[in-house]
Amino acid sequence: MDLDTSIIGLQGDMFVVEVEKGHIKRFAQAIGDDNPLYTDEEFAKQTPYGGLIAPPSFPIALAAGDKGIELNLDEKRMLHGEQEFIYTRPIRPGDVLHCQMKVADFYEKEGKSGKMQFLVLDTEMKDKEGNMVVVSRTNIVYRPAAI
Repeated sequence: MDLDTSIIGLQGDMFVVEVEKGHIKRFAQAIGDDNPLYTDEEFAKQTPYGGLIAPPSFPIALAAGDKGIELNLDEKRMLHGEQEFIYTRPIRPGDVLHCQMKVADFYEKEGKSGKMQFLVLDTEMKDKEGNMVVVSRTNIVYRPAAI
């Protein structure tokens, strides 16, 4: 299936994630980041953050599961182009994040092998009061179908 601008604004179902101290610690270990801000409560309390926080790339571990957007894309044509995290505040243990994925943008560019399509997916993560915590933005390159 090829894509067009009609998909902009499509949304997946809301999903809720409770951030646990152990999950943050395991994530930090998995990415090889030994910053004590992520694992040492006493150290973290003495910093301007005032307590433990999650590593900046932590939202990638908060998967939508079956709550994503079903676009029926051919996975063989997909390439993960870019990932960014747009923070309003750090993620902390105990946060209950209300998350929802949406198609934020779609555009096309001409490549060496033909038209390439770019799909921008934003997963907005808000606290229980509805305040934005972070947007996890994924840019997917959708390559032309083989002829």
